[in-house]
Amino acid sequence: MMLQKEELEQKHLHLVQIVESEKTAKWQYTQQCEELTMEIKKLRSELNTLKRNWRLTPNLSLSEDDDNTEDLRKIKKVQSFFRGWLCRRRWKQIVNEYINSPHAENMRKRNSLVFRMVEAEEEYVEQLQLLVSGFLRPLKMAASSQKPPCTHDEVNSIFLNSETIMFLHQIFIKGLTARMESWPTLVLGDLFDMLLPMLVIYQEYVRNHHFSLQVLAECKQKEKFAQLLRRLEEKPALQGRTLETFLTYPMHQVS
Repeated sequence: MMLQKEELEQKHLHLVQIVESEKTAKWQYTQQCEELTMEIKKLRSELNTLKRNWRLTPNLSLSEDDDNTEDLRKIKKVQSFFRGWLCRRRWKQIVNEYINSPHAENMRKRNSLVFRMVEAEEEYVEQLQLLVSGFLRPLKMAASSQKPPCTHDEVNSIFLNSETIMFLHQIFIKGLTARMESWPTLVLGDLFDMLLPMLVIYQEYVRNHHFSLQVLAECKQKEKFAQLLRRLEEKPALQGRTLETFLTYPMHQVS
C-alpha cells in the first residue's frame, strides 16, 4: 500500500508539474499574442499613415519634378552657353592662328594677284569691245556703202587683227570666270597655255602698229572720214577717248 501511495503521489506531482508548465506556456503564448496584436495595430496605423501620405505624394512629386525640370533646364542652358562660348573662343583662336600663318600670307598674295588679273582682264576686254563695236564695225559698214569714206583695205590696215585679239581674250576671261567659281581650289595653268598662241598674234599687231597709225592719219585727211570719226568718238560710252587711244591698248597689254 505504501508503494502504491508513493507511486500515486509521484504521478500527482508529475501532473501538477505538467499543469504548471502548461500554465506557464499559456501565459507566454498569451503575452506573445498580445505583443503580436500590438504590433499588428502598430503596422495598421503605419499603413494608414502611408496611405494618407501616398494620396498627397503625386502632387508633391509633380511639384518636385517641375522644380527639377526647371533646374535642369537652367543647368542645360548654362552648359549650352558655356559650350558655345568655348567653341567660339577656340574657333577664334584657330582663325587667328591661320591668319598669321605663312600659308595664309601666301594665299593673300595669290588672291590679290588673281583678283587684280581678273579686274585687269575684264577692263581690257571691255576696251577691245568698244574698239570693235564703236569703231571697227561702223567703219566696215561705211566702207560697204555707195560712197564710202574709206576702203576695206584701209579699215583692215587701221585695226589689224584687233577683233581676233578680242575674241581670244573673251574666251580667256570666260574660262577664268568659270574657274573662279571653284575658289579657292583654283587651277589656272591650262588657261595660261591658251595665251601662248596670242604671242604670235600680238607680234603681228605690234609690228604693224606704226603703219596702222599712218593709215589712220591719211584717212583723217578725208573730210567725210573725219566727220564720221568725230561722230563715233563723241559716243558717251567712249568717255572722250579717241580711236588712237583704243588702238594703243593692245600695245600696253604686251608691254
